[in-house]
Amino acid sequence: MTNDEKVARIIPTNTTKVGQTSKIVIVDGLSNSVMDLLRREGWQVEVFTGSSQDELIKSLKDAEGLIIRSATQVDATLLSSASHLKVVARAGTGVDNIDLTTASELGILVLNSPGANSISVAEHTCALILTLGRSIARADADMKKGAWTKQELLGTELWRKTLGLVGLGRIGQEVASRAQAFGMRVLAHDPYISEEIARNLNVELVSLDELCTQSDFLSLHVPSSVDTFNMFDADRLRKCKPGLRLINTARGGLIDETALADAIESGHIGGAGLDVFSQEPPAETRLTTLPEVVATPHIAGSTEEAQELVGVEAAAGVRDYLRLGIIRNAVNFPAIAPEETQRLQPFVNLAQKIGTFVAQLATGRIKTVSIRYYGELATGKNELLVGAVLMGLFKTMLSTTVSLINARALARDRDVEVIESHSTRPRDFTSLLAVRLETSLGQLWVEGALFEHGGPRVVLLDGVEIEASIEGTSIVIRNLDEPGVVGTIGAVLGEHGINIAQFALGRDSTGAVAVVNIDESTNTEELKTDGAVIKALLANPAIKSADLVRI
Repeated sequence: MTNDEKVARIIPTNTTKVGQTSKIVIVDGLSNSVMDLLRREGWQVEVFTGSSQDELIKSLKDAEGLIIRSATQVDATLLSSASHLKVVARAGTGVDNIDLTTASELGILVLNSPGANSISVAEHTCALILTLGRSIARADADMKKGAWTKQELLGTELWRKTLGLVGLGRIGQEVASRAQAFGMRVLAHDPYISEEIARNLNVELVSLDELCTQSDFLSLHVPSSVDTFNMFDADRLRKCKPGLRLINTARGGLIDETALADAIESGHIGGAGLDVFSQEPPAETRLTTLPEVVATPHIAGSTEEAQELVGVEAAAGVRDYLRLGIIRNAVNFPAIAPEETQRLQPFVNLAQKIGTFVAQLATGRIKTVSIRYYGELATGKNELLVGAVLMGLFKTMLSTTVSLINARALARDRDVEVIESHSTRPRDFTSLLAVRLETSLGQLWVEGALFEHGGPRVVLLDGVEIEASIEGTSIVIRNLDEPGVVGTIGAVLGEHGINIAQFALGRDSTGAVAVVNIDESTNTEELKTDGAVIKALLANPAIKSADLVRI
């Protein structure tokens, strides 16, 4: 298959007329309502009951659709063998069990069911809050042992208590509304949610430090990433309000479990409700056996209703795509004509990397993303580039799968305005892409171009001309243009055993910027946003900011 043929296949040119030959295969025991929905539309539905991949490949030989849960591995071999397959739907959020690259190359649309279990996770979060507040699990355990411990189990009301939410996405918003029904004051820390959305939810946005010092209960609803790994470590826990109850139904790696156990045993942290763990099942039981801890085995999203809903959403997505050509919850599909894809493809990588670059430099809540095209890019429709910039921007922030097809919707959901413009002003490059972020704390302006042998490059940062690679790991520095700064940068990195791969410097009348591409250190702690390297750089008064960027 040629590249042109691959491009053409991923653009739907017609829809399926349902008939006896149209087949959809369902795996992993979905409910009868899923099958009924599709059969009512006229499809032949086959429920796969085999146990081997060879058997599944045989079933998919004449199938146009496949609906799965997490147990089935949809790898390159399976996808390549299913010559009629047009769509794979995951009844759930994660698509780690699907080879997205191969699916895209073969023109197979991949769908998921994001947010279908939001209510279930939110309710489980509230159940843990109530259980912690009234020592329900401990009281039940005592009763089962024949012990009457009424005098020992003095509870606390939720009324007039403060709930802190780290993350105000779909699940966080559902938790907020339920907590308010109990008369709780709700605070949230989420740099990617607008103040207007929070205000409409009657939620006050605060810094993470403020959240920790004011909250009686604190619940985590953020994705797992380099910046959120062990975000609640010993230092963070010490900053929390004494007696805080900590709840985690999001990701196990968000909490340093040893530090949490220490904080509970010391009495500083009042308790914890945990549904997720850094290792599942946990190898170390010290934390889960503490009487102040309520632990559940990753079941927050496991309800009859949630499992039913994710299946129905997956089936509806398959139906709409095959019957009408309507795409919902796609994770790998840019809805653009083949000729436009070919024109823009060289710039997609540049656009996504610029989005990732600015996302890691931005501070405050994003209000507006302005994208301007120069040169050859100033003609035609550039929706693919808009999606690529937004995908790069959001993928560092969100646990939801971010794709070219859903990037604009994610921006709308977060009240982020997207502005496109075209300029005929002559520039030094045949094509140039400019991205400007307006946030609650200011503006960030980056321009990028493609170099024939140098790949994607940043050519302007906040008005200062520079030529810097945006590959791998970099430290972006803004400083006063005075002697000794470059020496400080080299000395600090040398002291920490970090090798400089490339050093780009730009200057104007306002100061200087540097993009230092470095070899990734084995000591990732030193390279964290608040690690020793950044702190050492900022100790030089001439350095105004130093930001770690990974692309």
